[in-house]
Amino acid sequence: MSKQSKNPTSSDDTQIDLDAEFRKSNIKEVLDKLDRELIGLKPVKTRIRETAALLLVDRVRKQMGLSAGAPSLHMCFTGNPGTGKTTVALRMSEILHRLGYVREGHLVSVTRDDLVGQYIGHTAPKTKEVIKKAMGGVLFIDEAYYLYKPENERDYGAESIEILLQTMENNREDLVVILAGYKDRMDKFFHSNPGMRSRIAHHIDFPDYDADELVAIAKLMLADQNYRFSPAGEEAFGKYVRLRMKMEHFANARSVRNALDRARLRQANRLFIGTKKALTKTDLMTLEPEDILASRVFLEGKPDSGSSAIPEAKKQG
Repeated sequence: MSKQSKNPTSSDDTQIDLDAEFRKSNIKEVLDKLDRELIGLKPVKTRIRETAALLLVDRVRKQMGLSAGAPSLHMCFTGNPGTGKTTVALRMSEILHRLGYVREGHLVSVTRDDLVGQYIGHTAPKTKEVIKKAMGGVLFIDEAYYLYKPENERDYGAESIEILLQTMENNREDLVVILAGYKDRMDKFFHSNPGMRSRIAHHIDFPDYDADELVAIAKLMLADQNYRFSPAGEEAFGKYVRLRMKMEHFANARSVRNALDRARLRQANRLFIGTKKALTKTDLMTLEPEDILASRVFLEGKPDSGSSAIPEAKKQG
């Protein structure tokens, strides 16, 4: 940092190159990565860019002696499963690190089971151990509303919340907490825990994907694993997605990932039992309509086995 940047009484007409500061921070690389990783989600990406801009300007203000105190960076991500909340949290941790708001920039992702004990004296050590691991980075608490169970007087979630509140207030310069979950449940959680609500500065809602976006997501997922759809296979998958979206326990990108896993199994079986034993690289890479249309979604009008909400909710965020 230059001598001038340390001077709290620098002249009002002192200039600083914001573009140069932006380039120096390398946050463009993270924002570009977010664009590549996630299809759609325009309002989410806009909010992340706005937050990054706010933090960059805050850093520049500090250099000009205009510090207004550490900004509150704790966040809440709301939306259905599979809408990219965990991925965005990971990229947010990188942005915070590159701008100097957290020391290490790692992400620790947990649920209630990682924080709350089952007997007296168990919760505080569990919660403090998780906080210790997350310190210097971002603590991402999925399905955070499960921490509060007022109907169960023997539940210890309130103890975990109290420790988190103290940490969020006293360690704002060394830890950012991101709560995540369904919007209606998070609203209820904040209504019952005003102390937590007052500490959350940024609320970002993640919309569901539409069918075309889900097909595009599927193509990205396949490309990462050196697979692809044939033109007819892609058309069949589009039909699959539109039917699956109307059924129970649909979880956006998580359901797409599960569907692709089953399609790859069917493709492997088709190739194994088929008459063509000399296979090309294209054969090994390509998912055909029959690999999609054999799903129970088409045959029985219901999700494939294993499509329950619980296993899907445990997969990628």
